[in-house]
Amino acid sequence: MARAGLSADRLTRAGAELADEIGFENVTVSALARRFGVKDASLYSHIKNAQDLRVRMAALALAEMADRAAAALAGRSGQDALTAFANAYRDYATQHPGRYSAAQIEIDPEGPAADAARRHSAMTRAILRGYALPEPDETDAVRLLHSTFHGYVSLERTGGFSHGARDSGASWARILDTLHTLLTTWPSAGSA
Repeated sequence: MARAGLSADRLTRAGAELADEIGFENVTVSALARRFGVKDASLYSHIKNAQDLRVRMAALALAEMADRAAAALAGRSGQDALTAFANAYRDYATQHPGRYSAAQIEIDPEGPAADAARRHSAMTRAILRGYALPEPDETDAVRLLHSTFHGYVSLERTGGFSHGARDSGASWARILDTLHTLLTTWPSAGSA
């Protein structure tokens, strides 16, 4: 019998909050059960197992990131859109480190988190419309942006830039300017 007040959604949100507090890799069914003051078995009426919980948390994080990106992109194009998207991405990773880590797990393209992952990817493609890149260049540019954003925020989160005198925010702004220049002058596939 399902315990009153518990649901898959409530467990997912609590798991995401816990991930932000203790790290995504440390979220377990047992840790979540302790948060609610119940036995582990009480959660299995709502989630299948720890992997199901992780996938649900990934879907939540990807949907939240897509929502933030959509809000940031509203009415913007070109460099303004690129900067707004990148800042929303970086801010999310900083404010929700556990959820951000959840968003990085491998997603089954047919699984429950696939729609959220596609929405998040569509937001990246939305900023690229202003650069009018044909395929396969657009896909390459999506991968470049995700790699750059993820790499930067991952290094920043782990203190990778703390040893330098230059503020990481100043470097971030310069990188976004450089990405804009690159996207504006993207070489055609025939010249690569």
